[in-house]
Amino acid sequence: MHLKFKDLLEMAERLRGENGCPWDKKQTIATMRKCVVDESEELSQAILNEDTENIEEEIGDLLFTLILIAQIAREEGKFDMGTVMQKNAEKLIERHTWVFGTDKAKTAEEALELWNRNKQNKRKKQ
Repeated sequence: MHLKFKDLLEMAERLRGENGCPWDKKQTIATMRKCVVDESEELSQAILNEDTENIEEEIGDLLFTLILIAQIAREEGKFDMGTVMQKNAEKLIERHTWVFGTDKAKTAEEALELWNRNKQNKRKKQ
């Protein structure tokens, strides 16, 4: 089976739907905080252990946790995964001016310096 991202979004909606999972339906954004922390820690540990198979699994677990939070937010009329992705893409473009703009960065250090400068410039504008 080859799933697409939208399939995961639909799974989150179904899990929280009328005939969905009682646990998933009970969750709030606040209760999902612990899941984010736990899944992030499990991913971090897998990375430290250089356990590629477990890294892959934990990325999936963390990703679905984030998708479930976005689903809850969508139900509450706050935001949805589409707006999350759009805002993230805009931020990546704004911060990576050496890739998507005219700045030049030949080293990781130069890239980090530009990233921080761009981040500060955005904060000054807000």
